[in-house]
Amino acid sequence: MLRKNYDIDMCNGPLLGKIIIFSVPMILSGILQLLYNAADVIVVGRFTGSTALAAVGSTGSLTNLIITLFMGLSVGTSVTVAQNYGAGDWKNVNRSVHTSIAASIICGIFVGIIGIVCAEKFLIAMDTPHDVLDQAVLYMRIYFVGVPASMIYNFGSSILRAVGDTRRPFIYLSVSGLINVVLNFVFVVFFGMGVAGVAWATVISQVISAVLIIICLIRFNGPCRLNLKDIKIYPDMLWEIVKIGLPAGLQGVIFSLSNVLIQSSVNSFGSAVMAGNSAASNIEGFIYVAMNSIYNTALTFTGQNMGAKKYERINRIMGICIMTVFVIGFGMGVLALFFGRELLGIYAPGNAKVIEYGLIRMNIIARTYFLCGMMEVMVGMLRGMGKSLMPMIVSVVGVCGGRISWILVIFAQSRDLKTLYISYPVSWLLTFTIHFISYFVIKKLVVKKAEMPELNPA
Repeated sequence: MLRKNYDIDMCNGPLLGKIIIFSVPMILSGILQLLYNAADVIVVGRFTGSTALAAVGSTGSLTNLIITLFMGLSVGTSVTVAQNYGAGDWKNVNRSVHTSIAASIICGIFVGIIGIVCAEKFLIAMDTPHDVLDQAVLYMRIYFVGVPASMIYNFGSSILRAVGDTRRPFIYLSVSGLINVVLNFVFVVFFGMGVAGVAWATVISQVISAVLIIICLIRFNGPCRLNLKDIKIYPDMLWEIVKIGLPAGLQGVIFSLSNVLIQSSVNSFGSAVMAGNSAASNIEGFIYVAMNSIYNTALTFTGQNMGAKKYERINRIMGICIMTVFVIGFGMGVLALFFGRELLGIYAPGNAKVIEYGLIRMNIIARTYFLCGMMEVMVGMLRGMGKSLMPMIVSVVGVCGGRISWILVIFAQSRDLKTLYISYPVSWLLTFTIHFISYFVIKKLVVKKAEMPELNPA
C-alpha cells in the first residue's frame, strides 16, 4: 500500500483539513506548470520584443485546443483509479495504471505529430498577423516535440492524485520548473535563440518531469506500481477511462474552441492588443490553476467515496469545495487586479499601450473568475460520480453555445474589447447554474442505482 506519509484517507473522518492538505500541493504544482509558459512569455517580452511576446502568447489557445481532447483521458484515469482504490479493488487499480501509461504514450506521439505538421495551417486559419506568424509557427512546432513527455507526466500525476498523493508531483514539477526558468535565460539571453530557446527549454523540462514520474511509479510500493514490461492496453480498463475521459476531453475542446474564436477576434485588433491579452491571460492563469486544483480535489474525493459507497459524504465534499474555490478565486482575482499594472509591467516593461490593453481584460475577467471555479467544481463532482457525458452536454449549451453566440451576435454589432471579454463571465454563470441543478438530479439517480443490488440481493 501507499506509505503513510503520502496517503490521505478520503473516505473517513473530517473533510475540510484533508481537502486543504490534498489541494495545496496541487495548487502549487499547477502554478509551477503554468510558470513554464509564463517564463517563456516574460523572457521573450523583456529580451526579444513585443512581436515575439505576441507570437508565444498567440499559440496558447491553439495548443490547448489540440492537446485538451487527449489530455481529458487523464481525467478518466483519475476517476477510474480513485473508484477502484476506494472499493479496495487492487487488481483493477494496477490494470488501470498500466493502461493509462500506454494510452499516454500513444496519445502523446499522435498529438505531437499533428501539432508539428499542421502548426502553420492552424495559425493562418486563426488570422495570426504576418509579423507574428513565422515565430509563432517555430515556437509551436518545437513545443509539440515535448507533448509525449507532457502526456506521460499528466497521466502519471493523475494516478498519484487518485490515491491521495499530491506531494510528489509537486516536487517533480519544482525540479523541472526551476530547470525551465534557468534554460530560458541561458538559451535566450546568452545564446540569442529567441522563441526557439524558450520552446526548447519547455521541452527539456517536460521530459525531466516525465522521467521523474515514471521512476516514482516504478518504485511505488502498492497497487499503483508500474512494471515497464506490463505496459499495455486492457480493453475493459480503457473503456472505463474513455467513458469518463473522452467527454471530459470534448468539453475541454469546446472551451478551447470558444477561446480560439476569442483569440481570433483579439488578433483582429493587432499585435499590441494581442500582447496585452497574452500578458493578462498569463496572470489570470495563476488564478485558474489554483481553482482547477479544487476541481481535481472534488473529482478525486467524490470518486473514492463513490467507490467506498460513502454516499452521505458527497454533498459535504461539494459544499466545502464550492466554498474553497470561491475564496481562492475571489481573493486572487481582487489581488491580481489591485497589482494589475505592476504585474503586466513584468511582461511588457515600459510598453504603456500593451499594459492598458491588458488592464481592459483583467478589469472584467479577474473580478468574476470565481464563477469559473465554481462551475469547474460542479463538473468535478459529476465526473467523480462517474457521469461525464452530462457535463459535456451542459458545456456545449452554456460555454460553447452561450459564448460563441455572444461573439457572433453581440460582439459583431459592437466590436469593442469590453464587449468581447464580457462573454466569459456570462458563459460561466449560465453553465454553473445548469451544472448545479444537474448535480442534485444525477446524484439521486446514481446513488439509487448503486444501492439497488443491496436492496434486492436476490
